[in-house]
Amino acid sequence: MTERREQRFRQVLLRRQRDLTVIFEHIDDPHNVAACLRSCDAVGVSDVFILTSKAKTQSKLSEKTSASAARWLDIHHFQNAAECVAAVRKQCKHIWAAALTDEAVSVYDIDLVQPTAVVFGNEKEGITPELLALCDGLVRIPQVGMIQSLNISVACAVILYEAFRQRWLARRYEQPPDAVWLEQTFMRWKQREERHSV
Repeated sequence: MTERREQRFRQVLLRRQRDLTVIFEHIDDPHNVAACLRSCDAVGVSDVFILTSKAKTQSKLSEKTSASAARWLDIHHFQNAAECVAAVRKQCKHIWAAALTDEAVSVYDIDLVQPTAVVFGNEKEGITPELLALCDGLVRIPQVGMIQSLNISVACAVILYEAFRQRWLARRYEQPPDAVWLEQTFMRWKQREERHSV
């Protein structure tokens, strides 16, 4: 690997936001997940949690996304909602469920500088009641159109970029992650790069 590539790795890792993450529950379309992962990487998310009870779907998602932004993210797979949320809460204090309801708070009215996770549910059925019960509140993207719905990849990008905006203004991207994590992750990225270049 070239010195320039190593420098690129380190520059990107310095801006990773370890306390900003997402949970994807039962997402059927691997293309939606792939698009969401690109947004995660773009705003500096380091860990992504995928919750599914369908082993076949999980395998399909892993296969479809492995060659894209997933290379630069740590993806954690779960089949139990409580276990998934427990893992997320080790990094994030607040867990918001994305939902288009009157009870949901506008994404522009919540503090996304705080350690935060956002949950996105199935394209047709939304987030399951079991997972909703484990969340702290509901968040929505304000809309004024006739069709009150956004594709999950679009919704994910909108919310993550609001988090990016808030964190950028708060200068959170100038606060590097833990040095041990940085070095360990750099070595993992280097190994992945070497495997893909073979």
